[in-house]
Amino acid sequence: MRIKLNPTKKYLLGILLVGGSLLSFTKPGDRFFEIAKNLDIYATVFKELSTYYVDEVDPKKSIETSIEALLKSFDPYTVYYPENEIDEFLQMTTGKYQGIGIILSEINQSQRISFIEENSPAHLAGLGIGDQIVRINGTLLSDSPETDPAILMKGSAGSTVQLEVLQVGQSIPKSFAIKRETVQIKNVVNAAVIRPGIGYILLEDFNASATKEVKAALIELKKQGMQKLILDLRNNPGGLLTQAIDICNLFIPKGAKIVETRGKVEEWNKSYQALNQAIDTETPIVVLINNRTASAAEIVAGVLQDYDRAVIMGQKSFGKGLVQVTRDLPYRTKMKITTAKYYIPSGRCIQALDYKNKNADGTAKAFQDSSAKVFYTQNGRKVVDGGGILPDQLIQKKPLSAFAQALLAKDMLFLFASEFHGAHSNMARAESFAVDADILEQFNAWLAKSHFSYEAPVENQVKKLLEQTRDQTEYSEFQQLLHSQTTHWKTNLARELKLHAMEITPLLEQEMIMHYYLQKGLNTWSTRKDPSILSAIDLLGKPTKFATLLSRQEKP
Repeated sequence: MRIKLNPTKKYLLGILLVGGSLLSFTKPGDRFFEIAKNLDIYATVFKELSTYYVDEVDPKKSIETSIEALLKSFDPYTVYYPENEIDEFLQMTTGKYQGIGIILSEINQSQRISFIEENSPAHLAGLGIGDQIVRINGTLLSDSPETDPAILMKGSAGSTVQLEVLQVGQSIPKSFAIKRETVQIKNVVNAAVIRPGIGYILLEDFNASATKEVKAALIELKKQGMQKLILDLRNNPGGLLTQAIDICNLFIPKGAKIVETRGKVEEWNKSYQALNQAIDTETPIVVLINNRTASAAEIVAGVLQDYDRAVIMGQKSFGKGLVQVTRDLPYRTKMKITTAKYYIPSGRCIQALDYKNKNADGTAKAFQDSSAKVFYTQNGRKVVDGGGILPDQLIQKKPLSAFAQALLAKDMLFLFASEFHGAHSNMARAESFAVDADILEQFNAWLAKSHFSYEAPVENQVKKLLEQTRDQTEYSEFQQLLHSQTTHWKTNLARELKLHAMEITPLLEQEMIMHYYLQKGLNTWSTRKDPSILSAIDLLGKPTKFATLLSRQEKP
């Protein structure tokens, strides 16, 4: 008969056995002795807490907390996955999960559908963006604020989840029984010929099927007459290194070096070459990036830049030049650990933060521009390391106003779009829809009746000025003067909306199109109105300028 140990005792025994074995095979002064000694101290501390602390100690929670704190002291990418989070880990790597195809967000103190996959079980059942989930399998969410709805939604493919949903425009919740399926998260969320001869691929992820999807999109777009390509990597957080390598290989000749990894474990260091024949080595390419383009997405952008294969356009990328591997741990747990830095063909590493030498407050130091080393592309163009991919053509991105940020932070655009959708079953098609003066006026009237509170920066500054001068002899006179001018500095929502109409209009358009036409509609809007896409189209229409950007010879 197998003896089942108490979990706490079993874990402590494991630590002590590890410590004991290390003590047996190491000498005092060796770093392994320090590891063993401190593991022994840690086990003893936990044993004392478990035995004598005034309240019952939850071993699982306590150990997981200590592991997370330990890993956090290294870098944000070295992560522990307990057994109950393995599904999340698998979803990130495979792009598959078992569910009904929605994302829930807490909006206005309720759980609402903020994203729905087209033709998913939820979509086919009639659910839409903005719908409020009231109950999941009988659990009333308003009575269980501590419960994560995502956990309640989990279940194997083929099983059924019971939902009570208050749909937009309705006053009485409706019951739905929806069968879960295996949902594949798409990497390529848009692939189309958006102008005569110009193809567009929006790549949002790098899970296990990324290369397959990009390759299929390229072949199809070529059939449709594509002669130039825009590859959109904005907001792409990266993913699997192997997929980044294989996607580069679609555009880079067989045998060309793509990336090299270097870390402490020498036998893991490796140089990766293009192993297959490229699909396309000639089509002019513009790659769009921004400050949220990271990791595997930066490898693709950087490799295409190093080989002068594409013009990189947008804003400087995030700057993640670290490689992680997954290690299996006991009891169906896993650990993702940073093992190396990667170097692209020019020889540069684009890591932006130094996690080894940290600031006094524990935050990572940014590599200084003055310490950046110079490298060269295949054509001799100058590039630098230590801080992301710098575009060949910068597109300045104007920061959002405080008013727009407040509207987004409090989900006001989302809530208006939901209410509008509930009151209007139809809206102009995505390819022609535009927020006009009438809709802006409706939004203004709706905002005035909402609980939205906002204080304009000028009002905030006037209040501070009044507070700072309260002890001055002229305060009373100064106060009267300012109060006589309140119409000029007091926040007025209608005035703010008019002042920022050009900024709010496209944000509102995107939200409304998403409610009516989902991601497909948003893709259509983007290829018509997104300033970065329009800039890429413009550049591809100027072959001389395009060639000049890639042909500058700066190398001595």
